[in-house]
Parts: sequence; structure tokens; C-alpha cells
Amino acid sequence: MHRLPPHCKLVAVLTFVLLVVATPRERMWAFGGYALLLAAVALTARVPFATVARRAAIEIPFVAFALLMPFVAHGEKVTVLGLRLSGEGLWGAWNILAKGTLGVVASVLLAATTEPRMLLLGLERLRVPRLIVQIAGFMLRYGDVVAAELGRMRTARASRGFEARDVRATGVLAKSLGALFLRSYERGERVHLAMVSRGYDGRMPVLHDIGATPAQWSAAAVLPLAASLVALTAWMGA
Repeated sequence: MHRLPPHCKLVAVLTFVLLVVATPRERMWAFGGYALLLAAVALTARVPFATVARRAAIEIPFVAFALLMPFVAHGEKVTVLGLRLSGEGLWGAWNILAKGTLGVVASVLLAATTEPRMLLLGLERLRVPRLIVQIAGFMLRYGDVVAAELGRMRTARASRGFEARDVRATGVLAKSLGALFLRSYERGERVHLAMVSRGYDGRMPVLHDIGATPAQWSAAAVLPLAASLVALTAWMGA
């Protein structure tokens, strides 16, 4: 799993997610089958389930939204544990939870088995617009730089006795964010000028190309093929 070319894994995960989304929400057993497939991938890649669960917590806001749907959605009402809930809202909540969770877990497994730099190479290999790939690359490269700048600004505020205790601190924090934006923008201009002076013409140099053998494509196709069998069975039973 870790050694597969990144573009093979990207295609496999994208196909898997599309199959999950296209599966009828009423076929609840199918989503259990998808979950078993992802569990098999995690075991094969030796990604701890605790790591997957911790990183998948990013979808908690969507879970909260889904849990509200049975209370606010319209349609026929049903009684669940003494509560009058919308039947359509319950199906909608299940649809979001099941498909969203499977998509997030698939993305987590992709990120856990592929370096960010390799993901960018995979996107470029799949003919994603070069400008988008470059923007994503700079975001990854300078994210730590901006975070360090923010930390230095926080230290400077603390050394001057500032503490964000109430709403009155909003103005100071807003000015700090404005200053951070200006510094980041100026840094970007300096970086671009340095790149142009070194011959940058809109294309980043390719240090090494990545290819995929038929065997690697076949290995990457195991997950989407198994998912397609589950999806096909669910559609035939719809």
C-alpha cells in the first residue's frame, strides 16, 4: 500500500468514494461491506485503527449537522425512543453519516500511506491543472512558516502583557491577523521574485517522474473492484 504510485491510489480512492455516494441509502448492508473493505485496507497498510479514528474526528461538525436533521426536516413523523422525528430526516442523517464517514476514512488511509509531496506528484501525473498543483505545494511548504510567524506574534503579545480574556481583545487579535496577512503576502512576493530571477516560467522543475506498472495498477484496482461488486449488488436489489 505504501509503495504504490500516488496516482494509482488517488484513482482508486476517488472511484471508491463515487461508488459509495452512488449506493442507495436504503441498502444499509452495503455500507457495512464498504466499511469492511476499508478495514482490510487499514490492516494491509498497517495503519492503526486508533490513528484512523483520531484523524476522522475532522467530520464531527458534519455529524452534529446530521443529528439535527431528524428534528428539523419535514415529512412523515415516526416515533423513536419516545421522540417524534422526521422519517425523511432520519434517512438523510443516515445518508450523511454513512457516506461521509466512509469518504473521510478513505481519505485518511490515503494520507496515512502517501507523503504529501507524492500526492502532489500524483495529481500532476493525472493532468490536474499545473497552477492548482503549485498552489497546493506552496500551501504545504509554507504552512509551517506562517504558523511559526503566528507563534512569534503570540509571544510578542504575551511579552507585552496581553491576554485574550474577553471580547475587548477582539480588536487586538484582528489587527494581528491583518499584520500576519500582510507579512505573508510580502513574503510571497519575495519568494516569487526569487523564483523568477532563477528562471521560473510558470512551471516547476520535475525532479523525478513516477510511473506505474500494470501490476501496480492491478493492486490499486482491488479496492474499487470489490466496492463495485458491493454497489452492483445493492443496485440490483434496489
